[in-house]
Amino acid sequence: MIAITGASGQLGQLVVEDLLNTVAANQLVAIVRNPAKIQSFAERGVQVRAASYEDKAALVQALAGVEKLLLISSSEVGQRAVQHRNVIEAAKEAGVELIAYTSLLHVDSSPLGLADEHIATEKMLKESGIPFVLLRNGWYTENYLASVPPALQHGVFIGSAGEGKIASATRADYAAAAAKVMTLENQAGKVYELAGDHGWTLSELAAELTKQSGKTVVYQNLPEADFKAALLGAGLPEGLAELLANSDVGASKGGLFDDSRQLSALIGRPTTTLAESLRAVL
Repeated sequence: MIAITGASGQLGQLVVEDLLNTVAANQLVAIVRNPAKIQSFAERGVQVRAASYEDKAALVQALAGVEKLLLISSSEVGQRAVQHRNVIEAAKEAGVELIAYTSLLHVDSSPLGLADEHIATEKMLKESGIPFVLLRNGWYTENYLASVPPALQHGVFIGSAGEGKIASATRADYAAAAAKVMTLENQAGKVYELAGDHGWTLSELAAELTKQSGKTVVYQNLPEADFKAALLGAGLPEGLAELLANSDVGASKGGLFDDSRQLSALIGRPTTTLAESLRAVL
């Protein structure tokens, strides 16, 4: 039996969908805060169980009978370490035999502020005694696609990544990798550094956007504080604006680049290109 936490999230739903291609629905456990959000999975035979990252007792119940667990990192930055500890301790109590965790690309040397909670979680996994596998995910292409409409409107794509290369992949690419690892044998102890096949800069993103849309878009590099202020001005909450600006600066230092192509090797196909993703969003 395979369980997925955060199964109603954007990544979680894609993982469940992928697993349904190879695993019987009744062997899948989707753990969510609000079961109504994934009623369609329940109708297809997936076991939908209610538990939040904060409720350890509910997590223990939700993990009953589960052999493998995909711990999708919480979306609540700043709360992750506590929440992940609850899941890991619950998994131990429930007798889970393997945990796969969605960590961050090259987390042990990452310049991104996001790395801290992932490092803490990896340490907890090591100390838990439960066999585990690390899916160190790079950046989602979707993190930048949200900025395409304003970039087209103003003719400027803003960021703080300089000429740092970003080897992004789509959520669907990372979901396919997670689903594959959950069905493979002998995964304990493996560490996957997962990223897109091709790195690109934000200048190259602007150039590709210009080419596909027919409207000139240029990249404007901003200091971190100015980029954060622009994101706040666009209506993003403080925490998210700070995270995105800090992550862009991390990208300028090589924090979002990897050329090992472990992701495409794992999923058995090339990762989705930036050009394909832009075409889809346009």
